[in-house]
Amino acid sequence: MKKILFAAFDPFGGEAVNPALEAVKLLSGDIGSIEIVKLELPTVFGRSFGVLGEAIEEYNPNAVLCVGQAGGRSRISIEKVAINLADARIADNDGNQPEDEVIIPGAPAAYFTNLPVRQIISSVKADGIPAGISYSAGTFVCNDIMYRLMHLISTERTQMLGGFIHIPYDTAQAVNRPEGTPTMPTETVCRALMQIAKAL
Repeated sequence: MKKILFAAFDPFGGEAVNPALEAVKLLSGDIGSIEIVKLELPTVFGRSFGVLGEAIEEYNPNAVLCVGQAGGRSRISIEKVAINLADARIADNDGNQPEDEVIIPGAPAAYFTNLPVRQIISSVKADGIPAGISYSAGTFVCNDIMYRLMHLISTERTQMLGGFIHIPYDTAQAVNRPEGTPTMPTETVCRALMQIAKAL
């Protein structure tokens, strides 16, 4: 049986919930012949990957999919690339706010995901859910953990798949935001994650 580790961040930036985490929680334990492992991550530079790294050692998954909220986006975004840079517009949940910091000194400037991105997007869209490629995971904790994950895959776990998925705000998060703020129901995001798992 294949094993996929879904890891999602806790709420950050003053939000009461993180729809990425809520969507991951909704996933069933198994999807067909795929065993699903679910993990909550702290939205903290470096420490989040410490938690993820321990889970990878414990569960030895075939694939690791990190999931995070990207307010303002209107579709499921499969991140193509992570860069070796931490530069935070807001503080993380431990109060860290790095500026122009290298994530791993001496490592490459960027890593590409080894996920079958276009196949994933086709599977999600076939279920009637908007999805597309993103070429910027930002420079916050989302990019930080994706970069560290891809570095691990590049240097130690070359057979493992890994990448990052950004999702829109949940519908309820738009209540006090400007008209037209893009959202997606958490249940729909969960469906998309299920399609991504099947595509792998």
